[in-house]
Amino acid sequence: MQSIESGLALAGSAIAINLVLALVKISTGVLGNSYAMIADGIESTADIFSSLMVWGGLRLSSKPPDQSHPYGHGKAESLAGVMVAVFLIGAAILIAVQSIREILTPHHTPAWYTLLVLALVILTKEMLYRRMFRIGQSLDSNALKSDAWHHRSDAITSVAAFLGISIALVGGPGYEAADDWAALLACCVILFNGFRLLRPALDEVMDAAAPGEVEKQIRSIATKVEGVVDVEKCRIRKSGLGFLMDIHVVVSGDLSVRDGHQISHVVKERLLESLLPISDVIIHIEPDGL
Repeated sequence: MQSIESGLALAGSAIAINLVLALVKISTGVLGNSYAMIADGIESTADIFSSLMVWGGLRLSSKPPDQSHPYGHGKAESLAGVMVAVFLIGAAILIAVQSIREILTPHHTPAWYTLLVLALVILTKEMLYRRMFRIGQSLDSNALKSDAWHHRSDAITSVAAFLGISIALVGGPGYEAADDWAALLACCVILFNGFRLLRPALDEVMDAAAPGEVEKQIRSIATKVEGVVDVEKCRIRKSGLGFLMDIHVVVSGDLSVRDGHQISHVVKERLLESLLPISDVIIHIEPDGL
């Protein structure tokens, strides 16, 4: 499993890569008469801020609990995921507005060399997406997965721009706006992914229940402990990269308080030692027969 340090390192590298790509694309777009390239550069600029938010969110969420935050700082990661998704939606709307404006404004055919720059951008962004999404999946980080889709969206706009510019160059006079139409089409994909990523991040902020499969695994681990009759309540929520939970464990009503307390300790140890990313467990002992 990847460590949070891997996510932090990749988010830091993404900031530098996006800065370089944004400058290259915007300058190439201006010199090469391609608004699709400029729009692509704007998307990369948004990626810089999203990567900064992800880096900050992951760094803060990894801090241990303190007196002011007894449940830790995990929500910082969820909030970063929300902000990144909102940035993605905002970038799509901005590019769409500017694309429509360019479609309505006559301009020159894009230069051929913009295709070379776009090919390099597509390759770089797709590699960055795959690396970041893989680490995000491993850590179950919505912030990293949202940022990964920022890079995939950048690759999508670059592919759209590549196709649009190719059509404009092959079609000649009358096809100058092809790259602008391509940028507008790419906005629909970006907008869809922005809303798709926003919901799970908001669920984490609102303490939505963990997936049913996670609860099933936790109940299975707890009921295998000797002395546990059943698991009554099992409330699980995700905070940052780990789970916080409250469990009501049913034991024999004839047990002493000391024995019941010992069973709760064993259940907690088994859960914390499991492969699930559990940050903390609160266990309440219930006697059977009630």
